[in-house]
Amino acid sequence: MVSEWELLLRLTLACVLGGVIGYERQSRHKSAGLRTNVLVCLGSCLIMVLSQAIYQGVEGRTNADPARLAAQVVSGIGFLGAGAIMKEGLTVTGLTTAACLWVVAGVGLATGAGYYSGALFTTALVFITLGALSHFDEWITHEKTIALSIYTVDKPGQLVHISECLEDLQLLVKGVKVKANEDEVRHGEQHRVYIDLELDNHYAVKSVVVVQAVKDLDGVISVDVV
Repeated sequence: MVSEWELLLRLTLACVLGGVIGYERQSRHKSAGLRTNVLVCLGSCLIMVLSQAIYQGVEGRTNADPARLAAQVVSGIGFLGAGAIMKEGLTVTGLTTAACLWVVAGVGLATGAGYYSGALFTTALVFITLGALSHFDEWITHEKTIALSIYTVDKPGQLVHISECLEDLQLLVKGVKVKANEDEVRHGEQHRVYIDLELDNHYAVKSVVVVQAVKDLDGVISVDVV
């Protein structure tokens, strides 16, 4: 049986390792932050210790599997992961958060099993991956995405004309928001609108070219890159 000091060490270490990963998520304002990751890691550790304790108590008297109880953590964590994944418009968010919870559960199981080196190395690699690759991903996304704010006359088919112009430049529209001119709405008129577009710039078309092409369209008053 695991001694009380060893049990305290494993549970404490699980909190620390889960907190390290959770801190990174919390600093990026993700839905599963510090407390969530600590609790997942701590709970997984406790279940792993409990699984070992139950097995040691019946060892030699039955065909018990020491990993059977702990294995339910791997499948059970899917409920938390599914809750973290959200669809916003045309994009899906929360995949990294869900994967992070799954890895944290693994760290907790490793800590509970006394596999300290594996838990420590995994925590370090997860922290580096979330930190370093997030900056790389932001750089890639920034280079391949253009956000435009178009101030244009509100007339039938105007959005279609703008979309056709962007398609000619091989730009894909990922998101569209149309906002009325508040001054005109206040005075009972609505002749011009703001159109905010998020564009997938896969072919790295220069922003200056895009702005000039849209600005040349009939009815477009101004175009800004935001």
